[in-house]
Amino acid sequence: MAQSIGKSLLDKVWDAHSVRELPSGQTQLFIGLHLVHEVTSPQGFQMLRAAGLPVLFPDRTFATVDHIVPTASRARPLADALAEEMFQALEQNTAENKIEMFHIGSGRQGIVHVIGPELGLTQPGSTIACGDSHTSTHGAFGAIAFGIGTTQVRDVLATQCLAMQRPRVRRIEVRGQLGAGVYAKDVTLHVIRTLGVKGGIGYAYEYAGSVIEGFSMEERMTLCNMAIEGGARVGYVNPDATTYEYLRGRPYAPQGAAFDRAIEWWGSMASDPGASYDDVVALEGTTIAPTVTWGIHPGHAIGVDECIPRLSELSDEDRGTAERAFAYMDLKPGAPIAGTPIDVAFVGSCTNSRISDLRVAASIVAGRQVKSGVRALVVPGSEAVQKQAEAEGLPEVFRAAGFDWREPGCSMCLAMNPDKLRGRELCASSSNRNFPGRQGSPTGRTLLMSPAMVAAAAIRGHVIDVRELL
Repeated sequence: MAQSIGKSLLDKVWDAHSVRELPSGQTQLFIGLHLVHEVTSPQGFQMLRAAGLPVLFPDRTFATVDHIVPTASRARPLADALAEEMFQALEQNTAENKIEMFHIGSGRQGIVHVIGPELGLTQPGSTIACGDSHTSTHGAFGAIAFGIGTTQVRDVLATQCLAMQRPRVRRIEVRGQLGAGVYAKDVTLHVIRTLGVKGGIGYAYEYAGSVIEGFSMEERMTLCNMAIEGGARVGYVNPDATTYEYLRGRPYAPQGAAFDRAIEWWGSMASDPGASYDDVVALEGTTIAPTVTWGIHPGHAIGVDECIPRLSELSDEDRGTAERAFAYMDLKPGAPIAGTPIDVAFVGSCTNSRISDLRVAASIVAGRQVKSGVRALVVPGSEAVQKQAEAEGLPEVFRAAGFDWREPGCSMCLAMNPDKLRGRELCASSSNRNFPGRQGSPTGRTLLMSPAMVAAAAIRGHVIDVRELL
């Protein structure tokens, strides 16, 4: 008898949530959890209202405010009239449709991709959608999670389903171990650098290998957060004991005997040992250095001990973008990235604003001073992270070093709030995108790196190998 080929988590979750196959070849996919925020949901609710349709399963949608929330003072009404209007729209839409909203001051407000996991809403084996591209973060739990557009937000509200094309699956194995000063952010930047910003188009990325298996849940979230930056709509890690212990006792996770039953089901959704993949890529953890971007997309990345590439060193396909990057960033091909002066240091965003990120950054700046002339800020990802950090005395460490400690929110990642770059400022950022104008100034420049590297750059006033400060 021929041995049956095992299935990947992607295929198991997809099949479990498939309603039917559509004539287009797509799947009508049931969405187990829908997360909404103030920026992409108003249009969806308005389209629903215009069609005279109710929210089909309001208990499967949860809301928070994050993108437009000021981090210096969150007093209402917000100073920005448009931001206040978006805030009020979310309050009205959730109240009218009996959707739970995590308000400022509730202890549960924060960046949508931070609070979903910490509240236990994000669970293995589920399908998760949100009108935000970095929804791939939730794949860290063994969920199939992806960002959607405003019309798809409407579709999920109205039907709890989406028409989706099943992606292929690429298994990315990171083997061995990481060196000191190398973190999950360096791994995800290295993956994107290696496979390219378009390399994941049409794929889901399954992250595996000894490095990934040894990651904490917060490190796995950082890794999956940037799957979208490599072109993959979905990135996930198979659930294991680390996953289950993280979820145990969280408010929306199963409790008691139900939790034990859930573990059994969650484990059954993990990829089978003999699963078939469309592609397998192996990377060695020991070869990954602290990594920094030099250009205008996350694939423009090099080790901190490397030099900015020359055009002659790049493929024909990459040269056009590189030429634009050199002109925009005002960095010299062939020059070392270390020593590049910075104006701003930002620790935060859905990529790196969790308690472990803040602890690492604080350990670097403790007993040191931010370089004169550098504007430095730390923004916790949620009210829960803020509370934990305060209990550990982290704000005092940051303030003593010269950092500005802020209230929770997306802050300077997308800069849809007062936290913005000014003019041609160059920012060492723990966020996820370095596109032109991304951080609020049409001419502002961004270097992506780990929170530890951001902290080190803030202290020295230029890009530095954090290993020199460990």
